[in-house]
Amino acid sequence: MTGEAQDTTGTETWRDRAASLAAAFDNIGDNYDEAFPHKEGQIESVQRLSSRLPQGARVLDLGCGTGLPTSRQLVDAGFQVVGTDISPTMVELARRNVPEAEFRVADIMGLSEEQAYDAVVAFFSLLVLPRKRIPEALKAIHRALVPGGWLCLSMVEADLDDVPIQFLGQQVRVSCYPRDELRTVVQDAGFSIEDETAFSYAPASTQAYPEVQLFLICNRVG
Repeated sequence: MTGEAQDTTGTETWRDRAASLAAAFDNIGDNYDEAFPHKEGQIESVQRLSSRLPQGARVLDLGCGTGLPTSRQLVDAGFQVVGTDISPTMVELARRNVPEAEFRVADIMGLSEEQAYDAVVAFFSLLVLPRKRIPEALKAIHRALVPGGWLCLSMVEADLDDVPIQFLGQQVRVSCYPRDELRTVVQDAGFSIEDETAFSYAPASTQAYPEVQLFLICNRVG
């Protein structure tokens, strides 16, 4: 994806969209962890992923947010962790919360095969893409993984494509899939699904909505 690629509005460039998204999550900041204080699905999925990884594995936390709990959990498990987020504020929070990891501001699409991660964790980070771009993001993740590498992915179960919502006081556009459709999209991008769990989640904040969260642990095919 180039910086000038158009999104679903037909006029707004991806660069404009990314800037707007970064500003929204800059404003959310620490409020995210306050609104979502219990992340059992993420914690359990990382535990399941960790048992599949070699000691000292290199893991990318894609859309790392504040670094909690995922980057912290991965570092404590002995992995080399790189975290990326589109929001500079989130990256600064992550650096403060998990100083042992490496964090940088980056777009979801800024991945390449040269980075050779043993695993990529993408908890809800693909939600902010239009559906037509999600397969492209999954293929970028596939390329960034070593052969036989792992993807730990979470999405919200719903049938939405680039729909604007109010999220913790900020407007963002989100996409989601019904469960069977999500499986198909992931498999078509070159992954086999080895583990799947679902959690019903009620945020602590009235500015976020109850949701069903889907967690997939996937192996790179090819």
